[in-house]
Amino acid sequence: MTPMVHRLILFLSMMMKYQCDAFFSIPSRSGFKRSEISSNAKYTTLLSAAQSTGDGGPTEFPSASAGKLEELKQEERRLASMLATIRRQKLAVLKARPLTIGIIGFGRFGQFIAKSFAKYGSVIGSSRTDYTHVTNEIGIKFVPLSALESLVVDEDLDVIVIAVSIVSFEETVKELVPHLQKRMEVKGRDSCPLIVDVASVKEHPRKILLENLPEECDICCTHPMFGPDSAARGWDGLTFVYEKTRINKIILDGVAEGPSTNYFDNDDITTIEGMDRVERFLSIWEEEGCRMIPMSCRDHDAFAANSQFITHLVGRILGAQGLSSTPIDTKGFQSVLKLIENTNADSFDLFFGLYKFNKNSGYTIGSLRGALDDVVGELLRRDGVVGVFDNGNRRKSD
Repeated sequence: MTPMVHRLILFLSMMMKYQCDAFFSIPSRSGFKRSEISSNAKYTTLLSAAQSTGDGGPTEFPSASAGKLEELKQEERRLASMLATIRRQKLAVLKARPLTIGIIGFGRFGQFIAKSFAKYGSVIGSSRTDYTHVTNEIGIKFVPLSALESLVVDEDLDVIVIAVSIVSFEETVKELVPHLQKRMEVKGRDSCPLIVDVASVKEHPRKILLENLPEECDICCTHPMFGPDSAARGWDGLTFVYEKTRINKIILDGVAEGPSTNYFDNDDITTIEGMDRVERFLSIWEEEGCRMIPMSCRDHDAFAANSQFITHLVGRILGAQGLSSTPIDTKGFQSVLKLIENTNADSFDLFFGLYKFNKNSGYTIGSLRGALDDVVGELLRRDGVVGVFDNGNRRKSD
């Protein structure tokens, strides 16, 4: 057996062990560690170990002798078969312990995620608008937001997803709190559901949830980097960002991955069940094919300002120009029109939220203005223009 094949088998066997630990809640004797909290981090660490030689040196490539390629292909097929078996086992565990998920805010996005959630458990939608006809089509239950107490106290919810606009997020959380407190009075302090947000900014909702929710409520801050339009053909390969923010009253430090640090007591059944519940919720997105990215809310907002927000900003600016298709459109211009269409299809509340509740967005606007001045300034310099635009006229140097 070649060293490379041996390392692949070692990696796969280690991964299978960690899969069982994660889904059947079998903690290690040393306690839950931050590196154990994220399955993605575990696999990255294991893969790095598997790629190194026994003495810590770089990976050695196999010789190119006759028959070696066929041998490697056979091993590849065997490992692929084992991975497929693991995935089937994961799905079986997920379906054996289905979650009951309440979605507060059953607009377009809430309906969008409910259709996939319904494949893996029970779903209850709630909104001020009556969407009973939509929930009937999906095959789930609807509870009006006016009956929020009934939803929170009477229904056996494992997870509550808050899918309202970021502008109304704080108000919604504050309305939810007294009902969560009553639920704990009626059903016990350990009955609080996992609270999940799906907002497009992360530091603001994280702060609101931590400041307002009872400490017994676990929190997971997430951002599906897609929506009904971009994921019309499914979620496969699309990015899902998440931070496990609070588990069993312990606020994590916001760093999704990092060196091993003990956070939890192995013997606390509440912690074990809380971790299991978070993993089962995240597994829904994994099973739908999402590219799972653990990331702190702080880092998310820094990246988002220069990716998502600037995309919406440019799309809105170009849309305000009234651009439209012409008989001689280039592929590039067609892409511009598609950008305008996609960004302007979203509500202005979403766009405003990306600006208002991400402290990095102002810097992005300033940077864009500076870049525009630089580019236009270079054009004017090359054109011999010594002044600036004045009532639409340009003054060239003599």
